[in-house]
Amino acid sequence: MKNKITLKELAKLLNVSVSTVSKALHDSPEISPKTAERVKELAKLHNYRPNPVAVNLKSSKSGTIGVIIPNISNTFFANVLLGIEARAQKSGLQVITYISNEKLEREQQIAEMLTSGFVDGVLIAISEETQRKKEYDHLFNLVDYDIPVVLYDRINLDLQVDKIGIDDEYSLEEATRMLQSRGIKKIGIATSIHHLGVGKLRITGYRNALKNQDDFYIANSSKPDSLREKTQKLLVEDKVEAILCTDFVSTMMVYRLAYENKISIPKDLKVIGFLNADVARFLTPSISYVEQFPEEIGEQAVDLLVNRIENRIAGKQPINKTINTKLIHLESTDF
Repeated sequence: MKNKITLKELAKLLNVSVSTVSKALHDSPEISPKTAERVKELAKLHNYRPNPVAVNLKSSKSGTIGVIIPNISNTFFANVLLGIEARAQKSGLQVITYISNEKLEREQQIAEMLTSGFVDGVLIAISEETQRKKEYDHLFNLVDYDIPVVLYDRINLDLQVDKIGIDDEYSLEEATRMLQSRGIKKIGIATSIHHLGVGKLRITGYRNALKNQDDFYIANSSKPDSLREKTQKLLVEDKVEAILCTDFVSTMMVYRLAYENKISIPKDLKVIGFLNADVARFLTPSISYVEQFPEEIGEQAVDLLVNRIENRIAGKQPINKTINTKLIHLESTDF
């Protein structure tokens, strides 16, 4: 049964950190007697009780980690999971995989199950709806219960846990500057994930590289019909010379509309996308893309989690790891 009040809520009422509340309740010598007394009084007043199963399992390990995937049909996350499974096997860990389907309620249900303490740690990429609604209490609850958590890919959240992802901002800034160095002036961007943290960072990177902000051309919508209409405008009316695509959907939308409007790639339009290498290479013409190394992200996410579980980095500040991307040139950026 869920607590009537969480550590995070107690910390907010007392205007102290979650860590301070946790340490006070466990009689840590780091906390002054006066602060400890205040914390315990308020905890008693609000009938705070730690999760008994989680507490009992703190001293033992299940040999299992939980992984929350937001969208299994996305090849990027499927490949991250491949990396997670491979490294977990080497570490002697079992993996229980959950799919949130980009839904907040489902993610909350999964997080609630995981607080029962039957996993040693959790890897999670936050769902689209969670980010849009900015409702993160279920994630803070995992931390409240001292369950090691690592965020992967979607990491722009103020949660004091280890994180691993790519430098989304730099990846598109680099791509934009490369096109500029080859004499391309009219560069647009298409995105169906502009409302997500990674999407915002990629747009920022593109915008950072623009020499004149009047040259900002964007087609942004999470709705296919609207994205199609806006992308059509970029290609036909604005006649951009190159277009950056922040995700699979926008990349394929650009590819299709170029074909429908008899716009030759790469003669009339250069294209750089975010999509799986196998898909990019088999298209005609093939599409240049940003390699994100998803399997490596999965492997290193497990390494971070194992180090926390084994107390190799216990008590230290959260670690933020960045995987360097690589711009892979195929036929769509042939000059």
